[in-house]
Amino acid sequence: MAGVSVGTVDRVLHSRAGVSASSKKKVEEILRQLNYQPNMYASALASNKKYRFSCLLPVHQEGDYWTDVVNGMFKAVKAFSDFQISLDTFYYDQYELGSFAEVGGRLLETDFDGVVLAPTVEEETARFVRTLQLRHIPYIFIDYNIPSLSPLSFFGQHAQKSGYFAARILHLLAQGRQEIVLFRQINEGRLGSNQQLHREEGFYEYMKKNSPEMKMTELNFYAKHPGEDERLLDNFFRDHPDITCGITFNSKAYLIGEYMQKHGRTDFHLMGYDMLRRNVACLKEGTIDFIIAQQPTVQGYSSIECLCHHLILKKKVKDCNYMPVHLISVDNMDFYFDTEL
Repeated sequence: MAGVSVGTVDRVLHSRAGVSASSKKKVEEILRQLNYQPNMYASALASNKKYRFSCLLPVHQEGDYWTDVVNGMFKAVKAFSDFQISLDTFYYDQYELGSFAEVGGRLLETDFDGVVLAPTVEEETARFVRTLQLRHIPYIFIDYNIPSLSPLSFFGQHAQKSGYFAARILHLLAQGRQEIVLFRQINEGRLGSNQQLHREEGFYEYMKKNSPEMKMTELNFYAKHPGEDERLLDNFFRDHPDITCGITFNSKAYLIGEYMQKHGRTDFHLMGYDMLRRNVACLKEGTIDFIIAQQPTVQGYSSIECLCHHLILKKKVKDCNYMPVHLISVDNMDFYFDTEL
């Protein structure tokens, strides 16, 4: 239609040199008339290029929150298998200073086209992504966002608003009680994740605004010494017999729920995060009242899908993707599982 060769059309389509101005103008005019849109899917298949992705996530045990995130990632790898993508996994200890940098360094020694990571403290994360930026490698944040570090995209809840919402629900559960307990996972005085920190901030913000008279007591569990959990709970409830309402901002609400079940306590109201198997069992037994869930499988799947859209299909991707703040009870838990991948 433009009166030029197939090779000339190909050079125009791919913005390559070697085309005269007049020929380029003819081809571009025909493209406009035809409303031509390239088939990026077919182009990607024809290229036969292999894509290697990496993820940098907290170390975890089978059945923990991050298990579902990783499962979601590998579901996406299978879904996009036509594009010959693969995923390498790297895990750092979120309770150990320097672990992120050490494991991240090992990741950077490998060959990869894109990375998904759960950020640690901002300074360490910034050093890691600076290398990615110099190499022009796209990176996605999952679970917690640091917008100033300019990730390609983010998948996770809004931590501060999630904590604010949790405070509203716990305030209703407290039913006029004057004291509640916040259960925390720490190591050497450090919370395990940025999410927990900012959930707490949102929680305290709500309580200060709406229930300033409420006394809030903290009980710290030590991540590196799980054998001490029951002793700590024994001592706490011996010293605070009147506290019958509490929350934890991590995924281990089952530690308290199973303790209540073991001791036959039905008077304690508890909230936590994430639909782990042991949390779900406590929800069914009534030792956890509510769980705030955040679709970890969807987060994992979407992060890999996003890299595929950006790198392979050349699609524009959304830079911030907040997960819903789902409030789950024993009454609606089955419907939540129906929404997961």
